[in-house]
Amino acid sequence: MTEILALARQFSGSSAAVSPLGNGLINATYLVTTAAEPFVLQGINAHVFPEPEAILANLAEIGRHLDGKASDAVELQIPRLIPSAAGVAAVRDDRGRIWRATHYIADALSLEELGDSREARQAGFALGHFHRLLSDLDPVRLRDTLPGFHVTPAYLAHYDRIRATADPKQINVDCASFIERHRVFADGLEAAKRQGLLPLRIIHGDPKLNNFLFDRDRQKVVGLIDLDTVKPGLLHYDIGDCLRSCCHRPENDAFDPDIGEAILASYLAQAGHFFTGPDYDYLYAAIRLIPFELGLRFYSDHLEGNRYFKVEEPGQNLERARGQFRLCASIIAQEMAIRGLIESLRGKTANQC
Repeated sequence: MTEILALARQFSGSSAAVSPLGNGLINATYLVTTAAEPFVLQGINAHVFPEPEAILANLAEIGRHLDGKASDAVELQIPRLIPSAAGVAAVRDDRGRIWRATHYIADALSLEELGDSREARQAGFALGHFHRLLSDLDPVRLRDTLPGFHVTPAYLAHYDRIRATADPKQINVDCASFIERHRVFADGLEAAKRQGLLPLRIIHGDPKLNNFLFDRDRQKVVGLIDLDTVKPGLLHYDIGDCLRSCCHRPENDAFDPDIGEAILASYLAQAGHFFTGPDYDYLYAAIRLIPFELGLRFYSDHLEGNRYFKVEEPGQNLERARGQFRLCASIIAQEMAIRGLIESLRGKTANQC
């Protein structure tokens, strides 16, 4: 912790106290308390993000874009970069790892599970509002911080390679069987992108529930954090990931359609004005794809010895994979109902626009 404190003081310029913050699986994150304002100190995982400088450039570009909007047009707090005492955007530790500081959103909390449909509507609003705020920023102005992220066919090809040489003791028959039965839809969104049906826009990249910050009374989302994965991409990856996270019933790994309806309706109230016909057409494919993709990634990491996702005990990535595949199976079982919901919301949004 002494090293972390020394890094923090390069941003605070004075005495500071540090404590671990959050439960992310990728970066090391700390809350820094100073005599002035607290801030978040985070070490960027260069194994996951091979170009940390791209993250810093994207955060700066987003900050400039939001600063150009009327203050009442921005209804979310989006963390901004804090320069070091030397005036630079980031510092390096003795091992060459890049650390950056961002503003801390005070008096807010993250949730691991939604309590009711009102909270679900707030999550949908926040994602839709974020997409709306950045809908007029040209995606080419942002760099790709994670090349290949959410390209499911590439994850599938990687799985096929490691599966061929994996330790037979590590192979799980249920996971392997599920992948084989459903690999046919892995290329759905990427094919739509190649055909020009789904355009590149700016996405958050990791809009799981605990990246939405609620006020202390859980009445309203006040901020959206963890912007390392913001990049050009398909909005459908964000929508699918948000629903994967928020609609997951942990007690049985089922998909909650009522929560899904609340999120989608609130999301489309913000983003529906720029949604196209194909955007609606591929919503179900996105909802189905993301838990399959994440399960595939968890299972692949299990077979490779847990190189990517942090684990606290043996077999944790395997259990994560099995949970995501059960969630995907629940979505498939409810396909007609989910498609019907999407069509209903398409009609309502069209009438409002």
